[in-house]
Amino acid sequence: MTSLPEPRGPLSAAVTATLRREPPAPAPPPELAHDCDPWGSDLAIALHTCYELHYRGFHGVSPEWEWDPGLLALRGELERVFLHALRASTDASDDVASVLDALLVEPVPGNGVSHHLRDRGQWWQVQEYFAHRSIYHLKEADPHVWVIPRLQGQAKASLVAVEFDEFGGGRGERVHAQLFADLLAGAGLSADYLHYLDVVPAPQIAIVNLMSLLGLHRGLRGALVGHFAAAEITTAPSAQRLAKALDRLGAAQECVHFFTEHVEADAVHEQVMRRDVIGDLLDREPQLAEDVVFGVRATELLEGRLADHLLGAWGRDETSLLQPLDVPEPAASS
Repeated sequence: MTSLPEPRGPLSAAVTATLRREPPAPAPPPELAHDCDPWGSDLAIALHTCYELHYRGFHGVSPEWEWDPGLLALRGELERVFLHALRASTDASDDVASVLDALLVEPVPGNGVSHHLRDRGQWWQVQEYFAHRSIYHLKEADPHVWVIPRLQGQAKASLVAVEFDEFGGGRGERVHAQLFADLLAGAGLSADYLHYLDVVPAPQIAIVNLMSLLGLHRGLRGALVGHFAAAEITTAPSAQRLAKALDRLGAAQECVHFFTEHVEADAVHEQVMRRDVIGDLLDREPQLAEDVVFGVRATELLEGRLADHLLGAWGRDETSLLQPLDVPEPAASS
């Protein structure tokens, strides 16, 4: 377990103050979330804190808060604000095939985060990127598990097969979250769960909140499958570029291995997700096509916001975190 995060405004302050008390105790009223910034750090931390009760929880926080009706009411309002902003910022469509095809087409020349790190990224920028992504990768496949009981037939079986790989194929040392913990250690960073949450700004936290939001709501199962597919389809090419960046910078082999593992695994997962999971899901429930597209486009939206934040900060030669990391240069790999 980790400690409660530092609040970033009245919403997150109210949530953390509540969780420091013993239930039953009054939770903050849902009205507190009215008109809050859906992209701001306050909502991001408040929602992430509520969601974390369904994962590993926090030191000194009663597990009874997980299903407290008052806290769930506040979480529901936070979700409403966040989900409304996501839907308002993405175009609706039910053309799943075209949307998935578009994910396979990369702009030339590329100008994303992995392109920057491959071509001219500095080690401190790589470390910052790892700190951001630790909020995601030390959880990685966990939110997707919630969709399994909501699927049937081939879609269920194939998604479980993909998750089996994400969880190391039955070998604890090969669980992808463990591989990222090894990467962090190899990069001279802390591998502790949520260690960097207090210095990671809202764009990365919003991506993890999206995963939890889609996973926890049965009515959003189509969107969760779309999100998972988008992640699998786009990972292999970016992972290949990041592996080259790390080779160029002389990073430890543990760092390179995480990305080479994803180049191989996600190239296969892409086809399984598209053909066997999404294909079978929509054969059974064709009305979910628009939700699948929403999951893809919401993922693209939030990843794009993170990329803009990272590249904007680095372009100004500034830290992309709330405060710079204080870590040494790496030892070159042998």
